Amino acid sequence: MRILITGICGFAGSTIAKAWIEAKPDLAVLGLDNFIRPGSELNRSALRKLGVTLVHGDIRSASDLDALPAVDWVIDAAANASVLAGIDGQMSSRQLVEHNLLGTVNLLEYCKRTGAGFILLSTSRVYSIEQLAGIPVEAGGEAFRLKPGQDLPPGLSSRGIGEAFSTRSPISLYGSTKLASEALALEYGDTFGFPVWIDRCGVLAGAGQFGRPDQGIFAFWINAWRRRRPLTYIGFGGKGYQVRDCLHPRDLMPLLIKQTSPGSAAPTRVINLGGGVENAMSLAELSAWCRNRFGEHVVAGKPEMRRFDIPWMVMDSSLAREIWGWCPATSLHGILDEIALHAEQHPHWLEWSGTP
Repeated sequence: MRILITGICGFAGSTIAKAWIEAKPDLAVLGLDNFIRPGSELNRSALRKLGVTLVHGDIRSASDLDALPAVDWVIDAAANASVLAGIDGQMSSRQLVEHNLLGTVNLLEYCKRTGAGFILLSTSRVYSIEQLAGIPVEAGGEAFRLKPGQDLPPGLSSRGIGEAFSTRSPISLYGSTKLASEALALEYGDTFGFPVWIDRCGVLAGAGQFGRPDQGIFAFWINAWRRRRPLTYIGFGGKGYQVRDCLHPRDLMPLLIKQTSPGSAAPTRVINLGGGVENAMSLAELSAWCRNRFGEHVVAGKPEMRRFDIPWMVMDSSLAREIWGWCPATSLHGILDEIALHAEQHPHWLEWSGTP
């Protein structure tokens, strides 16, 4: 089997490629990357040593895809993956749409032409910010938790956010480009007869992630703590009680193998993939972990809320477990230990990641 991974020199793309080749040595991997993300060059040589064929190209350019050979499957791991993208001054809103939506259209046209299957690595940010911000929570220790005895909106349970949770706007420019990409992918697949899977991923984390405050928060926090760089709890009283779960991208590999197997079928094309409540923690709890590992460090507090801040976001992957027998294999503390060891071995990782 031959697969194309877009954004292959990013954290998710490179991790998936390495894990897949390790599991299936006869797999032929073609990788496409535009290398605009700081740090992405670091993965080029390691992937080539594994036999990956790398192409310098941009999914926003249809002509960059015209010369690609046919493959069996496309894994779309290319994205500007930040809820602040398009409004933070780092890129324009048009650039965001071109990359996250029009790039998907170009890939779908490639699949239409070659008959390749398509897997979109989507995001938990397709879910309604208004609904997420209104989740009834209370402080328990140093973290928010669901308030007991409250009526929960459809799609929310003690296990987290399920696929039935509202995707009503606002969901951010980033979230809307991914939601629109999901809809287009499903329509293209149905219309032109090629298989499509939508995998909505929660926060991805692990060693080698390019840590930034707006994406890669676990890697950023651990690296910044070890370097005694300034850290700030933003919103929610400036206490750091907001909670997210995390997932190592190599844990996606068993699912991707099943989804790309001949004749694979499922009653739904869209599933959530996250670490779940077992792999969730608050920023304050992450700080406590860092303090125990690296020693004391002062974290500032800024109580003012931002537009896209949410108190509690944990992905419920029950459907993936029921349909595919999938569950995350790497524990939360296994992920944190891996990031910490990498931070100790690479003291300049934040600079290589493009963090000011």
